[in-house]
Amino acid sequence: MEREASAEREEIVMKRHRIVVAFVAMVVVLAHARDGAADQLVVLCSNGLKAVLDDLIPKFEKATKHTVAAKYGLAAVLEQRIEGGEAFDVAFLTPAAIDNLIAHGKISASTRATIARSGLALAVKAGTPKRDVSTADAFKKTLLSAKSIAYAKQGASGVAFAALIQRLGIADQLKAKSRLTATGEEVSAGVVSGEIELGVLPLSEILPVKGEEVLAVFPSEVQSYIVMVGGVSAASTHASAGRELIAYVTAPAALTVIKAKGMEK
Repeated sequence: MEREASAEREEIVMKRHRIVVAFVAMVVVLAHARDGAADQLVVLCSNGLKAVLDDLIPKFEKATKHTVAAKYGLAAVLEQRIEGGEAFDVAFLTPAAIDNLIAHGKISASTRATIARSGLALAVKAGTPKRDVSTADAFKKTLLSAKSIAYAKQGASGVAFAALIQRLGIADQLKAKSRLTATGEEVSAGVVSGEIELGVLPLSEILPVKGEEVLAVFPSEVQSYIVMVGGVSAASTHASAGRELIAYVTAPAALTVIKAKGMEK
């Protein structure tokens, strides 16, 4: 009897053990299934597309259950960080930066996609009287009469503006009153505070800033466009979700948001 009771107890213990093992296995399977269905993406994005992504990311997260951690900055600086080995899943930068990263094996060439572009504009403090800058001559006169002008030295808009004033032959005249900042945010801060009369930024970076207004976009004769291009990291472990994000941002449904934020296809 004692031997039978012992065998029965051992069988019960074994059954419980099998149940526990099966339960643990089920938890692991479900966890892997959940991880496979929803990924967390790290996105490095140029400030030029920030307003668009700030609007679209929550909608993308709701639609796909993926989560997105976005980091913003100058395209040139983000490119340097990627070259330095910073981990990411998706990057939205200028065409030159994306193409360079593709050439260096950092971004998968097959994922390259043009997102949108934004024209350059002059920013002023809210409430500032409007001036005529509708022609190249009027634009030039406005720059020459301004007490101070600011633009981001390494930013795509700043590089384009520096080339433009050289072409217009007024770079030397503007030198003494120009402030070259590290970021576009510094340009906006100077404009809002009243320290800077005119700020040069993509339209998409001016519209979201409280206390700052658009004096005017650059006239067509001197206009430059800051183009945003997306790509998925060649080393990403969430490449499929990264492609989903790029597809979402380039879908026709996103065009309304893109236009509302001062950009165009």
